[in-house]
Amino acid sequence: MTPSSPDPTIAIIGGGAIGGFLAAHLSLAGRRPTLCVRSPIEELILESGGATHRVPLAIATEPSRVGPADIVLLTTKAQDTPGAAPWLVALCRQGTILVVVQNGIEHAARVMPYAGGATILPALAYAGAERVGPGHVRHHTGSALVVPKGEAGAKIAALFAGSPVAVKEDEDFLTASWAKLLGNLAANPLTALTLRRMEVFTDAGARALALTLLEEAVAVGRACGAKLAEDQAQRTLRELSGYSPAGGSSMLYDRLARRPLEHDYLTGAVVRAADAHGIAVPSNRTVLALLAALSDGLVKGLSAKT
Repeated sequence: MTPSSPDPTIAIIGGGAIGGFLAAHLSLAGRRPTLCVRSPIEELILESGGATHRVPLAIATEPSRVGPADIVLLTTKAQDTPGAAPWLVALCRQGTILVVVQNGIEHAARVMPYAGGATILPALAYAGAERVGPGHVRHHTGSALVVPKGEAGAKIAALFAGSPVAVKEDEDFLTASWAKLLGNLAANPLTALTLRRMEVFTDAGARALALTLLEEAVAVGRACGAKLAEDQAQRTLRELSGYSPAGGSSMLYDRLARRPLEHDYLTGAVVRAADAHGIAVPSNRTVLALLAALSDGLVKGLSAKT
């Protein structure tokens, strides 16, 4: 079956917040995705909009037992991409559309070694969701994906038609990816480092630091070709301040669960791009060092318990 057929085969790698959120909505819209996870679950529970959905769907736990799929959505954290390699190798082939639903700006480079000739489609998720237990996802806000405009993007938009997930095809995905990175660049580190949710942006000191991080990153993004507005940093900070105070970030949830952080794909991506263009980013570099030390401590803490 090809991705242009009315009923393509769909695999979703990763049963975390975003993977569970997308799998549940595809299933509720009448699609038939297979959720590829390490540990089996009996059903998927999605809390969203005041309702609780119990969603039965196909579960796979062994890459050796799945065949190529027409559409594959990679929803693991960026740092977990190498761990997803067996799934990617089993599921991807020429003709597959591999949708990389991860944070950061280096989507294609991360998956290229494992893509098997698949068409790689980077995607930006605008969905505040939290994994509160195995197979249990709580949705806080947002239900959108942004993908590059083109044939592959149109097929993904068609895939989610009839579901609450809106797929926007963007002609300037470079700018869109940097705009998304800016939000992550402030929200993720500040919530993870302070162990506070989005209400942290009511703190004057946190807001001042966030603005500095954003202003540095805007300069780097422009050097990379992103068409960011003169007041992009201020706009991003206003957006973050308007989020639900009870919401969190993926990095905060990882710290609470004592999992490694994705700092190298957010703040690290900005620092690498800044170095390539000779731009000073002292605040981002300092935050990167703090996040790296924190993540290393979480990893060592996990190792000590096993």
